[in-house]
Amino acid sequence: MTNVSSVQPAPWMPRLLAALVLLGVALHLSAQTQSQPSPPAQQATAPGKPQAPSVVITLDQAIELARQGNPTLLAQRTLISQNKEQEVTANLRPNPTLSADAQYLPLFSPDAWSANYIDNTAQFDLGIGYLFERGKKRQHRLQAAKDATSVTESQTLDLERTTIENTAQQFVAALLAKSNLEFAERFLDSYLHTVGISQDQQQAGAMSKADLLKIQLQTLQFQTDVTTAKIALVQALNSLRQLIGFDAVPRNYDVAGQLVYEPVNLTLDDLAARALRSRPDLQAAQRGITAAQSQIGLAKANAKQDITGTFDYTHVNATNNGAFFFSMPLPIFNRNQGEVARTYYALTQSQFQEQAAEQQVLTDVKNAYETLLNNRDVVQLYDNGYLQQAQQSLEIAQFAYQHGAASLLDFLDAERTYRSTELSYRQALASYMAALEQLRQAVGTRQLP
Repeated sequence: MTNVSSVQPAPWMPRLLAALVLLGVALHLSAQTQSQPSPPAQQATAPGKPQAPSVVITLDQAIELARQGNPTLLAQRTLISQNKEQEVTANLRPNPTLSADAQYLPLFSPDAWSANYIDNTAQFDLGIGYLFERGKKRQHRLQAAKDATSVTESQTLDLERTTIENTAQQFVAALLAKSNLEFAERFLDSYLHTVGISQDQQQAGAMSKADLLKIQLQTLQFQTDVTTAKIALVQALNSLRQLIGFDAVPRNYDVAGQLVYEPVNLTLDDLAARALRSRPDLQAAQRGITAAQSQIGLAKANAKQDITGTFDYTHVNATNNGAFFFSMPLPIFNRNQGEVARTYYALTQSQFQEQAAEQQVLTDVKNAYETLLNNRDVVQLYDNGYLQQAQQSLEIAQFAYQHGAASLLDFLDAERTYRSTELSYRQALASYMAALEQLRQAVGTRQLP
């Protein structure tokens, strides 16, 4: 009988099996890891792709943020609070005066100190006095302080008016920059498609190398337009952020809106009448007349001489006595006549300033209205045909060039004309919107039908 001996495994077999098992486990864990989606915080943005804005604001939101967060406007509003506290100061009454004295004390004769000496020889006085204001000085001070507060309130509203106008103007500039960037990117993409077609034609022998180079070189202009538009948008957004407050929006915010034409259905006379009622700088000048009149009343009240009354208690010669004293300056030389005369001149100055402010209001409205009409006419020129003609001219030139009926120079010239017309149209819309904001600022209200 033949004995079959058992086959012994090679010594390297266990190590190979262990390595295969470990490799399988590693592949299994790797597959599970790859199948799980990455968390949002760890997903990287594709290179070259702009980051999406975290906040998008409209014009109304930008104006409201400027009202709440513009540092210059916030600093001006503190003046109102300061004037309110000055009203408190102006309404304060004089403090009473306390006086005391001790006389005939034997400071250089220590042997004379005794209770009998203090009671019969030394003298002690204790008094209290009060200044009685005449001419209603306190009431006039309070009224003058209130009138000054009223002027400051109007001046603050006027600064708010100009801040809102600057914010709106800058917002329109941001819309223009954004619109130009969108157009430049879209036009560049379209032109790159044309370049690709031209390269195919050149490879097929339907276009010369010189014509292809001219088309490719034209790409530089459109790429430059995109870069310039990006810089303009960044600068416009940064300037707008400064007006509304850096803490109001994050760094990567954006604006929402369109360049549109909004007609104004008011005549120049209607706008002027509204401005005379609404402009806060004119109201400040008018309130300045009232404040000057209150200063005249205060100057006349200060001309009245005040009376100081004092009650004194005296202990002397072992007796307790009381005394009343009254004093008042004699208005012989100083009757506050210089200050009274000055306040009358200040009133005249305020009246002239009110006239100047009114004339400035009417001039601002007239200039803003004429500027709006001029920009309206320019926008209507584009809307009534020029914009459509530029589009049609480009389409005809492109079709003719692709079918050999037009030269390369004709096609490139049509491209440049269309690009220039589109950019000019956007600039005309932005100029009209800026003129409309200027008119709102000149009238003093944003509610224009």
